[in-house]
Amino acid sequence: MTITSSLFDLSGKVAIITGSSKGIGKSIATELAGHGAKVVISSRKPGPCNDVAAEINAACADGTGCAIAIPANIGQKDELQSLVDQTRERWGQIDIAVCNAAINPYYGPSKDIPDAAFDKIMSSNIKSNHWFCNMVLPEMVERRDGSIIIVSSVGGFRASTVIGAYGISKAADLQLARNLAAEYGPMNVRVNAIAPGLIRTDFAKALWENPKTLASVTKGNPLRRIGEPEELAGAAVFLASKAGTYVTGQTIVVDGGMTIV
Repeated sequence: MTITSSLFDLSGKVAIITGSSKGIGKSIATELAGHGAKVVISSRKPGPCNDVAAEINAACADGTGCAIAIPANIGQKDELQSLVDQTRERWGQIDIAVCNAAINPYYGPSKDIPDAAFDKIMSSNIKSNHWFCNMVLPEMVERRDGSIIIVSSVGGFRASTVIGAYGISKAADLQLARNLAAEYGPMNVRVNAIAPGLIRTDFAKALWENPKTLASVTKGNPLRRIGEPEELAGAAVFLASKAGTYVTGQTIVVDGGMTIV
């Protein structure tokens, strides 16, 4: 007897992943494509986007190409709208939207953060997600089907003396997911968040590049190690697929147990 499952099959689905030219976003895009979705790779610079799309296409099972690159700056509303419009022109629809791109230009006490840096964090990490979600929601509502995934952070749950503004923005992303889930659940659109802990990405390089620093920040983690970008991707596949169709308004914490101790 052969047992097969379609729970994680994303064939026929189209996904946009912001900030997907490296790190967590690239890993999510790669796994979504590996489960059958057509994916749009997007970040500010065209070169890295094209490289990732080519890498995914080289591994595409059907040989027809399952990735395209559409660069966009999430801080510019017109560029986000162009990203959405170009995706629809190319592939007809958007079934999955992953809000992954984020910034953190300041490290230090809250009292010293310049107003410009604070505003930039809030605009890029919250307002841009608000824009993006509302650009893709109408067609999901019309189809009565869709999945939005906001990549937040354990920083949204925990206080910090050095990345406080970033944590505030990530806490707001968790609430954005809950609010949209409540608003659009009746139309069968699901909105969830993923909260990564310390992951080996360029974004968090200051916390893992030095072995002593890495040992210090992971000593209280039950798994006693840093996470890898691909360890986030499974949660995204779950939330985007049939396996997660009764999950909405939730946050999946992927942190090696950091937040339980």
